[in-house]
Amino acid sequence: QVQLVESGGGLVQAGDSLRLSCAASGRTFSTYAMGWFRQVPGKEREFVAHINWSGNSTYYLDSVKGRFTISRDNAKNTVFLQMNSLKPEDTAVYYCALDQSYSGSPYYPATYDYWGQGTQVTVSS
Repeated sequence: QVQLVESGGGLVQAGDSLRLSCAASGRTFSTYAMGWFRQVPGKEREFVAHINWSGNSTYYLDSVKGRFTISRDNAKNTVFLQMNSLKPEDTAVYYCALDQSYSGSPYYPATYDYWGQGTQVTVSS
């Protein structure tokens, strides 16, 4: 089993920054791809960013490119999402997820095998 625990969310103003962390336990973290998704009430979970096992390949939602950066520290079993220039439309619950099979598209939630409990990010205007 894998446990994922997110942290770092909060209430900020537009233009501020936040750094989300996702700590993993229970498996060989360094061999798996990781993703960040977000969800607002009444909407489907939305892809935000993806990073491969080594950290040398990343993908982003178009609306966050240039503002968000996904990274990982395999020695600490942790993946990060640095969010700069936050906008009110970034308000959501943010989830990290682990892909242990590399068998599907990184953009779809169904590809991922394990999920964290989520952390709330609220950006005020």
